[in-house]
Amino acid sequence: MMDLNSILAKLPYSAPFLFVDALTHVDEEGVAGTYTFDENLDFYRGHFNEKAITPGVILIETMAQIGLACLGIFLLNKDLKKGSSIALTSTEIQFLKPVYPKEKVTVISKKIYFRFGKLKCTVTMKNEAGQEVCKGILVGMITEEL
Repeated sequence: MMDLNSILAKLPYSAPFLFVDALTHVDEEGVAGTYTFDENLDFYRGHFNEKAITPGVILIETMAQIGLACLGIFLLNKDLKKGSSIALTSTEIQFLKPVYPKEKVTVISKKIYFRFGKLKCTVTMKNEAGQEVCKGILVGMITEEL
């Protein structure tokens, strides 16, 4: 059984493109984790001049890093080969509320299926008040370097 820190250590991301602070739960059926958006992240400088808002593509990336990549690493465990990665292949996301700089979000992902190297999940992102800010379905697959 992998511990939560060893999953994080296997993520193929680093700052400023790492959008996972902590995992709070992981098992065969899903994963939950958190991230707080640093107000100094570069994309905030031009994304709405009067009041910065986290771009939707960054919210999707956060959900994918926690909900697909972390869960995929856990599910593969020892079968994850060096040079393998988990690539996002499709999204269907509804955006419900804005996410602002300094906000902490929680991502909850539930596995729909994992077979033939393809992982499909329902994913929800909530703000600190417990309100859904976005939700939907993410699909990713395991790729290996050639």
